Amino acid sequence: MAVDIVMPQMGESIFEGTITKWLKKPGDKVERDEPLFEISTDKVDAEIPSPSAGVLKEIKVGEGQTVPIQTIVGVIDAAGSAAAAPVPVKTAAPPPAPAKAPVAAAPVPAPPKPAAPVPAAAPIAAAPASSGSTGERIHSSPLVRRMAVEHGIDLSNVTGTGAGGRISKQDIEAVIAAGGAPAATPPAYSAPAPGASSRPAPPPPTASAPGVSGGQAHVALETAVPREKMYFGNYEVQPMSAMRQRIAEHMVASKRVSAHVYSVDEIDMTKVAALRAKSKDEFEKRYETKLTFMPFFVKAAVAGLRSFPTLNASLDGTNIILHKEINIGIAVALDWGLLVPVVKNADEKNILGIQRNMNDLAERARSKKLKPEEVQESTFSITNPGVFGGLFGLPVISQPNVGILGLGAIEKRPVVINDSIAIRSMCYVTLSYDHRVVDGAIAHQFLHKVKETLENWSEPVL
Repeated sequence: MAVDIVMPQMGESIFEGTITKWLKKPGDKVERDEPLFEISTDKVDAEIPSPSAGVLKEIKVGEGQTVPIQTIVGVIDAAGSAAAAPVPVKTAAPPPAPAKAPVAAAPVPAPPKPAAPVPAAAPIAAAPASSGSTGERIHSSPLVRRMAVEHGIDLSNVTGTGAGGRISKQDIEAVIAAGGAPAATPPAYSAPAPGASSRPAPPPPTASAPGVSGGQAHVALETAVPREKMYFGNYEVQPMSAMRQRIAEHMVASKRVSAHVYSVDEIDMTKVAALRAKSKDEFEKRYETKLTFMPFFVKAAVAGLRSFPTLNASLDGTNIILHKEINIGIAVALDWGLLVPVVKNADEKNILGIQRNMNDLAERARSKKLKPEEVQESTFSITNPGVFGGLFGLPVISQPNVGILGLGAIEKRPVVINDSIAIRSMCYVTLSYDHRVVDGAIAHQFLHKVKETLENWSEPVL
């Protein structure tokens, strides 16, 4: 009996996924719930288990391909024995795209209507990631957006056939096959007429893309110049992974959306360091988990957020949403990127509860077993460049939060205490905050509360 393997839906707002790696080959035996392939979505990377025991008979969707949810990506022969193994029906090669047929069969005459596009759409091609010329959000994958940029296609003119009107790879291939859609034709900036004595006037700024105007010339040039001509010298080209593309997209969006401002303070961690050094062996023996510094910072951040709830907020248009729950996102560095799993209701947990929760999330992030909801709904975030020896960092805000706390390395330094020089365990902390919501006075009061909590720590850990 043949059992279909489908692209799962990894969350309510997820409509497609990218297969990053097949863990089995056609003809391999698989057990039920054994990891079968890895996918990357807008939220998490995950291993997908086999829906049945048997033999992997066919792979329909190859590595690197993005398909809508519920798409059949492979077939398992559940009749189940090695009899099916020698007959792999298909290899991992991607299926022929349905839109490829019109490429040869329908040579649509492209020249007739070259000047029809709306000029104001030019900057939009530079940022097809999230919204079109009407300001309406466009649902598409990083692969689709990259293809749109490379072929000069304005996604706001493309009709999506995927779930919720999402623009799929097949939709964009159909547009390319038809000769391209009306889009931003790069122009005046890329090739000034030779011999022209006067400088051409720059195009007027458009109101539809306020965050892009400063880069219009660069984007037009990049679109006009063939990509291979932009490389020179001795180099190696490494395509960005699906996760790396999403990280890039989210970071650029955050810098474009939030008015980033930074505040720095220094905390004397001597008392906490002494308590941890005294308790960590017994803590690990009693609770079978290591005691790190991070739970102390989480508890201190909770104290700060309780005192200054403006930082436990998000912005929705002109409305400030003050969250009642305190959910702390903890940045976890992976070999292949970065995830921010969330400690939910951190204000209700003690040191042990926070430490166990963080260890569990970090371990499952590294083994690609996180659920989409475990990286959502953070109300504030913490990142720790200090674990790699960094003195301090200026992190980018994790949207839709309005603040993120950056932790520097804890190291012994000479400091002045009561007019005497002493050796103390010191740590720089930084707060990146969105100045649209948070003012400097609140930011520094928040940092002072974090500092006060850690320097006067009184909560037991055992």
